[in-house]
Amino acid sequence: MFEGKTLLITGGTGSFGNAVLDRFLNTDIKEIRIFSRDEKKQDDMRHLYQSIAPELSQKINFFIGDVRDINSIKNAMYGVDYIFHAAALKQVPSCEFFPLEAVKTNVLGTDNVLTAAIEAGVKKVICLSTDKAAYPVNAMGTSKAMMEKVVVAKSRTVDPKKTSICCTRYGNVMCSRGSVIPLFIEQIKAGKPLTVTEPKMTRFIMSLEEAVELVIFAFKNAESGDIMVQKAPACTIEVLATAVKELFGADNEIKVIGIRHGEKMYENLLTNEECMGAIDMGDFYRVPADKRDLNYDKYFVTGNTERNPLTEFNSDNTELLNVEQVKQTLLKLKYIRDELEAYKANK
Repeated sequence: MFEGKTLLITGGTGSFGNAVLDRFLNTDIKEIRIFSRDEKKQDDMRHLYQSIAPELSQKINFFIGDVRDINSIKNAMYGVDYIFHAAALKQVPSCEFFPLEAVKTNVLGTDNVLTAAIEAGVKKVICLSTDKAAYPVNAMGTSKAMMEKVVVAKSRTVDPKKTSICCTRYGNVMCSRGSVIPLFIEQIKAGKPLTVTEPKMTRFIMSLEEAVELVIFAFKNAESGDIMVQKAPACTIEVLATAVKELFGADNEIKVIGIRHGEKMYENLLTNEECMGAIDMGDFYRVPADKRDLNYDKYFVTGNTERNPLTEFNSDNTELLNVEQVKQTLLKLKYIRDELEAYKANK
């Protein structure tokens, strides 16, 4: 489906962008464009792929720019067929302290990407969201919730045959940049306690490869305005820390440091309200856009008496993995296997 096509990844130097390159580079895709604002990360990525895949690296082109600047996006947009929009401010505490920065990147930046894509005639745009957008209690989640609203609103104003726009929403990606597992590993190496905010806190867990598969599933199956959700297992933070400790054969203590700014005890992937119209697609849920117009009778007079039997899908009522299951999940990750090998070699 990507044969001879040009794919643009915003925020492409991040964990997701690297996973997409691993997944797509050795296919018949024509070009992958990496759009981001950090020239150092772009240079590192350029040299990496010139080293590990020299015959394929010419497929990758780099564009310096910021989603906050619509003109810089337009410069990267010519000839693009598809966009994976991953650029975002993602760290919960930093967004709490600088909420307007989250708005500028996550909300206004997304609007810029979609506006430029529609003008350029891009066929499909997949925007990456987060479980924190469902029932948001922090600035990061609120900005992502507004991003989803922008996506749905934009989808109403453009012919889907020209530009189709949809969203994917998923939980914590294991070992992605800034996530807790690399932190645990660094603490084990340094002989320090593993810092846990709240042991009973639950989080969805999925791999980067699964995140990419969700985007590909959305690419194949989503209609314009849809939010696509992947069913995912979860575990408590205590179970996750214990699993990492046992894999590394470490005896570091687990230290409870208290909940950070803006953290929830559990995360939602599907709200009760979204369940009213959600469609169960096996391993995924599809949440179609509300297609009603601004005839307020449809909201206040006629209403909707039918309700889907689905209920809220969160990290407390999904499948909760035990320590052994989490260890087996972690061992599937190349990052973990590499870290384990290096740790054992240095002991």
